Amino acid sequence: MESTFADINLSAVASAIADPARARMLCVLLDGRARTATELAAVADIGASTASGHFQRLREQGLVEMAVQGKHRYYRLANGEVGHALEALLVVAGAERTPFKPNTPSVLREARTCYDHMAGTLAVRIHDAMLGRRWLEADGRGYLLTPLGEAALAQVGVDVAQARQRRRRFACACLDWSERRSHLGGALGAALLDALLQRGWISKDLDSRALSVTKRGERQFPAFFGKADGQSAAPEAAWLPGESNVAA
Repeated sequence: MESTFADINLSAVASAIADPARARMLCVLLDGRARTATELAAVADIGASTASGHFQRLREQGLVEMAVQGKHRYYRLANGEVGHALEALLVVAGAERTPFKPNTPSVLREARTCYDHMAGTLAVRIHDAMLGRRWLEADGRGYLLTPLGEAALAQVGVDVAQARQRRRRFACACLDWSERRSHLGGALGAALLDALLQRGWISKDLDSRALSVTKRGERQFPAFFGKADGQSAAPEAAWLPGESNVAA
């Protein structure tokens, strides 16, 4: 019986992937970034109404999930297993993926504010580093800050206790509109931005939402966030965004 159900499920998933329009959408999402329905419809060269049915099919088969950010709805691969399966199929098909190229101005793409927390390439890397070092753990609705994470953030002056007292979500993933991946939002994200500004690792642009990495930040970001447990810090060039928004 289990074998029969497995065969049926495999057939249903394979059928969902087999449609050329849906296959194009899935391949675009392989870089881990989210896309709007309009963007995916354009990639598949189909209309919005037709795309809606395709999205429904992909969601029913557990291949994609929808993320709501303000008034916008984004689609991304449901999990890493879907990505691994698609990568394997691409190898068999002998196809290559086209890398994602954001069209956001570089100064805002690298580091900026998102309401009261940090966004952009730097913020996404910090978010990923915190997860990778088990400073954060997903709890289904947002993130839990582990004791290891609380001790680490205390080193850079983050007031975790005050962040917990604020009447808002404590820590959550916020989809980055330029990177199309998550950065850290919520009260903890705001507290982290405040601490990094206080320590002089970043500075605010007076005329825009752009944030600049200071010379001190150039040294400290790779040393603090770019170091895996038991390893030396990653080289600055390998961890920091481009040099277009580095302040003196």
